[in-house]
Amino acid sequence: MNFYLKITALTLLSITLGYGIGVLAGVSAQEEKVFELRTYTSTPGNLDKLHARFRDHTTRIFAKHGMKVVGYWTPTNEEKAEDTLIYVLEHASREAADASWQAFIQDPEWLEVAAASNADGEILAAIEREYMMATDYSPLQ
Repeated sequence: MNFYLKITALTLLSITLGYGIGVLAGVSAQEEKVFELRTYTSTPGNLDKLHARFRDHTTRIFAKHGMKVVGYWTPTNEEKAEDTLIYVLEHASREAADASWQAFIQDPEWLEVAAASNADGEILAAIEREYMMATDYSPLQ
């Protein structure tokens, strides 16, 4: 009987430790730096307005809310180059990204900029977003 009690105790201890390590690993992963890949598709004829909004306002407002721009790109594909802007942001963590975006979309200056840039109609047709973590061998850590 004593043998079975020891086995049960060891099993429960193993399960508890395994769960605890899993939770700690999850918290650690959540706190890692993340990169955010965003692809914007403008409405027809409005890519220049989108570029102007980023060049003249958005990048500065991003910085105000702790959002670090890694870079902006346009596709080499001729068809996509007419309406697509791609950029990458760096965030301290996924939670920091969420907090920064929440602050950004509520920023009074941003609300004015967005309203002014959309005064003649929406300039943005679609947004795609992907959060990414650098691999252990990536030069970009």
